[in-house]
Amino acid sequence: MEGSVAVLTDPVRANDRAWLKALSAYRQPLLGRSSFEIVVTLIPFAIFWGVAFISLSQGIWVGMIALVPAAAFLLRLFMIQHDCGHGAFFGRRRLDDWTGRAIGVLTLTPYDYWRRAHATHHASAGNLDERGTGDIHTLTVAEYNSFSRSKKLAYRLYRHPLVMFGIGPVWLFLFKQRLPFGMMREGPQPWISTMTTNLAIAVLSFGMIWTVGLGHFLAIHLPIVTLAGAAGIWLFYVQHQFEETHWSKADEWQFAEAALHGASHYDLPPLLRWITGNIGIHHVHHLSSRIPYYRLPEVLRDYPELRTLGRITLYDSLRCVRLVLWDEANGKLISFREASLAAKAA
Repeated sequence: MEGSVAVLTDPVRANDRAWLKALSAYRQPLLGRSSFEIVVTLIPFAIFWGVAFISLSQGIWVGMIALVPAAAFLLRLFMIQHDCGHGAFFGRRRLDDWTGRAIGVLTLTPYDYWRRAHATHHASAGNLDERGTGDIHTLTVAEYNSFSRSKKLAYRLYRHPLVMFGIGPVWLFLFKQRLPFGMMREGPQPWISTMTTNLAIAVLSFGMIWTVGLGHFLAIHLPIVTLAGAAGIWLFYVQHQFEETHWSKADEWQFAEAALHGASHYDLPPLLRWITGNIGIHHVHHLSSRIPYYRLPEVLRDYPELRTLGRITLYDSLRCVRLVLWDEANGKLISFREASLAAKAA
């Protein structure tokens, strides 16, 4: 391993082939560990859901705080589904796919539809000429300045935190993912997956409503889904929307460079790293998406030079919300205010 580390002491200059070879040693999932990860995520989710129901039934409102950890474990289930989509969780395509489809009923995310869109994201992240699928819509300064006043207002509303992290999760998980528009050219599989997932969601929901009642079900599950969805969108946002991220035109785009510099290392506290399935080690994930999330820390251990690349802390990430436009001239994300000041100066 030390020899491999020496080869890549300059991660900026390491090419795609060198990285793929170096990281191939971490791609093998551990069947027992993967099974354990599901158990320690699914059971606590069910327990906290039950605690919220009992508290609501007994009028013990303080017990409704259980919605927060329930949402956290639902988020973690999505991270398992995410690994399944990459074929990384069990390393067996059929087992990964059916595990992902089953979890998708709980996360309200049709697995095959999401997997295809996410694969497009991995193949084009950081490519200015291939934006629009599986990513946060981001305009360049020039594109924004060319817009009419109404289009500028629409983009400002879209990028507003209340819309992005409030309305966004409700729209995405409750409505948008119910019909896979945009996948018309991908054949019938995304539609079959989506309709099957919708049917399974309906059956599970009716079963829960019959068991706990409509009011209780809506009062518990909708907040859980909304909180988990907001956290998921936030994570996806800061993984690529930080000041020193990397974007380039298609003729200059390179896979390893886009992964190393276009995805962040969101260095979270230990508990949050565990809850989020180490997804903060996102630059490594983009370098080799077949590495199971529980093995990503091994990469940082063996390649310490990767720890500082794109590193942002929890505090740093709060300032990323204002970064909304790509400044091609300076190669960084900037705020509306910075773009306005630059336009006035010009």
